[in-house]
Amino acid sequence: MATIAEVIQVLEKLAPPTYQESYDNSGLQTGDRHEKVTGVLVTLDCTEAVLDEALEKGCNLVVAHHPVIFKGLKQLTGRNYVERTIIKAIQHNIAIYACHTNLDNVHTGVNQKIAQKLELQNCKILVNKPQTLMQLVTFCPPENTAEVLQAMHQAGAGQIGDYRNCSFQVQGTGQFLPTGNAAPAIGEVGTLEKVPEDRLEVLFPAHLQHAVLAALRQAHPYEEVAHYLTSLENLNQEVGIGMIGDLPQALAEKDFLAWLKEKMDLQGLRYTTVGDKKIKKVAVCGGAGSFLLKDAMRQRADALVTGDFKYHEFFDAEGRIMIADIGHYESEVYTKEIFYDTLSKNFATFAVYLSIVNTNPVRYTF
Repeated sequence: MATIAEVIQVLEKLAPPTYQESYDNSGLQTGDRHEKVTGVLVTLDCTEAVLDEALEKGCNLVVAHHPVIFKGLKQLTGRNYVERTIIKAIQHNIAIYACHTNLDNVHTGVNQKIAQKLELQNCKILVNKPQTLMQLVTFCPPENTAEVLQAMHQAGAGQIGDYRNCSFQVQGTGQFLPTGNAAPAIGEVGTLEKVPEDRLEVLFPAHLQHAVLAALRQAHPYEEVAHYLTSLENLNQEVGIGMIGDLPQALAEKDFLAWLKEKMDLQGLRYTTVGDKKIKKVAVCGGAGSFLLKDAMRQRADALVTGDFKYHEFFDAEGRIMIADIGHYESEVYTKEIFYDTLSKNFATFAVYLSIVNTNPVRYTF
C-alpha cells in the first residue's frame, strides 16, 4: 500500500513546490507522510464538510488546491473554520496536502484545464517565469558522451518546450595532473595528461539540480567531474501564469458569453462590452487574475477570462478587450480533475474520489 509520501512525490512531480509564489503555503499541512493511504479525496477547498465526506468515504488524505492554512496559526481554539478544520483533521488522523500556486504556474496545471474546457488551440503561457532554469557545462571523453548525456536527459535535463534531449557539444583538449591519492580513470599519478574531451552543455529546471548532478556523477567515468552551473534569466516556456490561445472559430460577444457559460458550467458572470468586435484570441487565468489584464492586452487577446475583478478594474479594459469575470471558484473548481487524473493513473492500491461538496462561499440569485 502506498504512503502519503509517495502520493506527495507524484503531486510534486506534477507541480514542483519551488514554483509556488513566495506568499503561498502549499505542501503537507497536517498528517504523517509515512502513513499508508486508505483513500484520497480531491477538492478545491478543504473545509469541515469536506473532512466529513473524507471520513464517510474512508479517505485519510485530502488533496486540495487552496491551502487551508495560509497564514500562521498562533492558536487552535476552533474560533473559525480554519482552526476547526485543522482540529478535526488531527482528531481523525486525516492528512491535508495543498497544491496551489505551483499548480497555477505549470503549463499542465490550472490554466491548461480552463483552456481545455474552452477548447482553445495554439495555447501558450501568458507570462513566463524567469530565473527557473540553469545551465550545466561539463567535460568527458568522447566515447562516454552518449552515456553521460542519456543519464542527464533521463534526469530531466535538455528539455526545451516541445523538444527533448537537447544539448550542445564541441570537442577540445582537456589537461590534468593527478596527484596524491588520486585514482585517475585515464593516466597516472604525477604525469601531466592531455586528452580529447567533449564539452557538453544542457539546460534544466533549477529544482532538478540535485537529480541532474547525481546522474552526471553516476554516468561519468572520471573520479572528479569538472562542471559549471549557471543560473539563467531565460524565460521558462513551461512555467508561468495564465494561458492564451485561440477559439476554434471567432464568436460574436453574445455567442462567446454563451459558449463560456456552457463550457464552464456557470450560473452567471460579470463582463465588459467591446462592441461589434469578434472574440477569437482568449487569455485565461484561474483564481484572481486581474493583474494580467495589461499582459493580455499586450498579446492582443480579445477577452480575458478569470475571477475576482474589482469594480474600478473593469474600466481598465478601455473598450480594447472583454473582461469576463466568471468567479474564483468557477475558474478553479476543475483542479479536482487534474488531481484525480494524475493520482488515478499512478496508484491502484487505493481509491481516489472527486469531492461532491460545493465549497463555493458565494451564492447567486436571479
